[in-house]
Amino acid sequence: QVQLVESGGGLVQPGGSLRLSCAASGTILRVNGMGWYRQAPGKQRELVATIRSGGSTNYVDSVKGRFTISRDNAKNTMYLQMNSLKPEDTAVYYCNGYPIQFASWGQGTQVTVSS
Repeated sequence: QVQLVESGGGLVQPGGSLRLSCAASGTILRVNGMGWYRQAPGKQRELVATIRSGGSTNYVDSVKGRFTISRDNAKNTMYLQMNSLKPEDTAVYYCNGYPIQFASWGQGTQVTVSS
């Protein structure tokens, strides 16, 4: 069974930075495309950034130029570097497969951007 564990969230002021981590079981990061998703209160979960098994990346327009997705296959870990954070980035952030998602989701990590 695939296990995904997100960490690195917290409270940060507007303009600040955070780096999220996604620890994955087995070698799924090496063979699967992966994505970071987020869900803000009262809103549907949305896809934020993706990284293909070949390394190509893509971002939703609202985070382009501010967020960077990466992975370390040796550590079975994926990252999301978030810079120039805005209050509208406040959400619970999750990692999962992309374009095909695994059935089980992790607990997510809360990111709150507020002064």
